[in-house]
Amino acid sequence: MRIEAHAPARVDLAGSTVDIWPLYLFHPGAQTVNVAIRCYASCVIDTRADRRIVLTSQDQGLRESWDNLSALSLGTSQLPLLRELVMFFAPGRGLNIKTSSQVPAGAGLGGSSALNIALCGGLARVTGKRCTRATILEIAKNVEAIVIRVPTGWQDYFPALYGGANSVHLERDGVKVERLPVPFADMEKRFVLCYTGQPRNSAINNWEVMKAHIDNDERVLKNFDQITTIASQMREALLARDWNDVAKLLALEWESRKRNFKGISTPKIDRMIEDTRKHGTMAAKVCGAGGGGCVVFMVRPGTKPAVENILTQLGGQVINFAISSAGLDVRADSPERTLEA
Repeated sequence: MRIEAHAPARVDLAGSTVDIWPLYLFHPGAQTVNVAIRCYASCVIDTRADRRIVLTSQDQGLRESWDNLSALSLGTSQLPLLRELVMFFAPGRGLNIKTSSQVPAGAGLGGSSALNIALCGGLARVTGKRCTRATILEIAKNVEAIVIRVPTGWQDYFPALYGGANSVHLERDGVKVERLPVPFADMEKRFVLCYTGQPRNSAINNWEVMKAHIDNDERVLKNFDQITTIASQMREALLARDWNDVAKLLALEWESRKRNFKGISTPKIDRMIEDTRKHGTMAAKVCGAGGGGCVVFMVRPGTKPAVENILTQLGGQVINFAISSAGLDVRADSPERTLEA
């Protein structure tokens, strides 16, 4: 049997980092606003006649082979996410698992979370475990925390699972996703996405901010209040299709985020933003935790080619900003039960 699964990465527009438990509980109305993009993390899982477990990461150029599940559980792996997920789903047969991603390493697009979701969907199918999407989200979130050894946020899993434009509401009685009925074509002509070529470690950046919040750093607390307000206003602006307001809020989000952690920007990012302003950029912000990775630019309609050209000249890698309407997709080479809603 062969199972293939893929899930989209995301671009966050407002409210990131507030989605880490329990930070959002201290900021009523907390939410994050993001969009799934057609940039996918994928896995291919083949069953074997024996009990050997073979893990391959095409992006990292790594391959590991284990005699069986017990050997995997006792060993040390260079692919810890794959290892933890295989141990959790505990297949009763051997597997070949191959992963790949269209997301650059350290891009700030939630690529590791998208891969996590794809693997959970694929392993649930191949092992016959009955998993709803809500269950897959819990598994992915908890396993990722085990691997990176710091708290994880909520927002990355929803676009990977459901696609589209979303507002993730972080409330006392639970975390809920709202699909935003935004015309994708309107967004796609107004946004440019660029990888700086400088990867970053979101776990480190987020942990530093979280520690400052727990220590009641008044500056950080005030910034989180402002980020929460901006995210709520971003949702309203998108629903109203008020693109000038969206640009204003994107700029405010970036300024608030830079005040949270001094390493969130870099000289290269600053130059990219400044040099593209006269060519059509209205506002820009780093995706995810910052310190490198990708930057999303909001530009005036008709100026995308000019902005993309400048970014390429500055050494950036332009990534097509196209919204994925669908999330996790799992397919088998033989007819079996589909993933439950």
